Amino acid sequence: MLYELRIYDVHPGKMKAIQDRFRDHVIPLFMNHGMKVLRFWEDADEANNRLYYVVEHANMEMRNLNYDRFRSDPEWIEVRRISELDGPLVLKQESVFMKNTDFFENK
Repeated sequence: MLYELRIYDVHPGKMKAIQDRFRDHVIPLFMNHGMKVLRFWEDADEANNRLYYVVEHANMEMRNLNYDRFRSDPEWIEVRRISELDGPLVLKQESVFMKNTDFFENK
């Protein structure tokens, strides 16, 4: 498995809007495109205005295919358009890719 930590620097005042968009639209769309979100976090320091989440992928090839399908989904395109009528929600997005280690097993 490949795990992708996605880090969003959110525009000031837009944290609730992006959380609502994920809850109401993006998570179900991700599931429709074979992407499993494992967990979300907010930065403990609210001044950082960051949202974090982890997506599980079979491998990089499937990750890229699933994101391509998601990004071209007409439902996502419309959700993004409507949710950003007052401006973009995300200032910057970063991805960190991770894999399990052999030495640690969570029991």
